[in-house]
Amino acid sequence: MESDFHRLLGTPQAGGILIVSDHASNRVPNDIDLGIDPVLLQLHIAIDIGVGAIAEQMVSPGTAAWLGNVSRLVCDYNRKHDVPGMMPEISDGHVIPGNVLTPQQRSARVTRFFEPYHSGLATLLHETPPALILSLHSFTPGLATCDKPRPWQIGILYNEDERAARIAIPWLEAQGLVVGDQEPYSGKLLNASMNRHAEPNGLPYLSIEIRQDLIADTAGQAEWAQVMTALSAEVVSRL
Repeated sequence: MESDFHRLLGTPQAGGILIVSDHASNRVPNDIDLGIDPVLLQLHIAIDIGVGAIAEQMVSPGTAAWLGNVSRLVCDYNRKHDVPGMMPEISDGHVIPGNVLTPQQRSARVTRFFEPYHSGLATLLHETPPALILSLHSFTPGLATCDKPRPWQIGILYNEDERAARIAIPWLEAQGLVVGDQEPYSGKLLNASMNRHAEPNGLPYLSIEIRQDLIADTAGQAEWAQVMTALSAEVVSRL
């Protein structure tokens, strides 16, 4: 199933696993001009590189995926709708002229993308509550505005609900991975989608950040799809 604002892969099941990936696409609708070099749409400012392919490979009986279907530059679903970063005018040093919007233009994007994405996800979670939400993101090895490289291969974020995180972190470390606990940034600050859909409803979630250079090609995506599948099964079995 595909719409202007999302893709749904697989068949959601109550008690199953639902992958949610807010930034899985770099699509820019034809009627929106961001005013940028198209090359920028291949960068982390436009898409969480690799996560869409990982989600696609993980879909199986009992595991479905709800994926954002526009670039985070068009509308960042993992934000509150009243913050400037939802339609950034500057991202990692790059000016986005097409995001200099009037209040009416901004409201139109919220209505077109943000509201149906989140209302649809809320309905899905209500009708088929999963045993685990896997909130799947990726992060750049380093920001253009900061010369300090990020050493973690994977980060686990959380806000108030740490249940899945406390299972996941030692499991991942036991696989020999360099794991960030609230790194490369904190889920206390960047957790909008899960704060909206999981935390207030008591739904266990695992918010994942995978370093993008590890999942930029098909081999890395296949490898990490297997890791995420095994991790999800481990977390569900122990919750």
